[in-house]
Amino acid sequence: MSTHIGAKPNEIASTVLMPGDPRRAKYIAETYLDNPVCYSQVRNMLGYTGTYQGKRISVQGSGMGIPSLAIYTTELIKEYGVKTIYRVGSCGGMSPDVKIRDVILGEAGTTDSSIIANTFGPGIYYSPIADFGLLDAAYHTAEDMGIKTKVGNIFAADRFYNDELDLKKLTDYGVLATEMETAGLYLLAAKYHIRALTILTVSDHLLTGEALSAQDRETSFDEMAKLSLTTAVNNMVD
Repeated sequence: MSTHIGAKPNEIASTVLMPGDPRRAKYIAETYLDNPVCYSQVRNMLGYTGTYQGKRISVQGSGMGIPSLAIYTTELIKEYGVKTIYRVGSCGGMSPDVKIRDVILGEAGTTDSSIIANTFGPGIYYSPIADFGLLDAAYHTAEDMGIKTKVGNIFAADRFYNDELDLKKLTDYGVLATEMETAGLYLLAAKYHIRALTILTVSDHLLTGEALSAQDRETSFDEMAKLSLTTAVNNMVD
């Protein structure tokens, strides 16, 4: 087992769905997976492995923010041989073209985190991007399932409460929505040569002030979870 994940060797599948909230990991596993087994309860960051449509898949909570996600992503890859990670969760809409309940496919990850500067040093502004094969597959799977999606840039905020952030400028430059993890995931996926994709549901909108009720969030999350699982099982690699 690794420092932060209590799984034994071979208890985690090569494809992992990664919600921030460990309770969402539990919900996905118990709602959608056949014969789910909890492989880790370390720090209550729950992880499960089961099967979906006959294929083995795991769900692992990541916590909030790039520092927390980076711990679990790194250990999944280095200690357990994970090859594909889908970040799944909710986001705040920013673009006027984005509506509540839309599903966002993260083509790229912008951030104000220092993780990129610390990785490459001064003068390099690396652009973390999704795996195109997964992005393309998710887009067409969503079309087949009748799910409305938007594809574009996601802002991974380093701070949840940030009065200094120029949201309008980000929106003017094409950023669709904000959360706190995608840029970190895509950077680590590039570093370790694995595949990664973020699939999110718009639960509230920073421009309009709209927000889903708790019940509506659950329904919308289900749609996004089904899209993620279907894309995952149809695009697995050894």
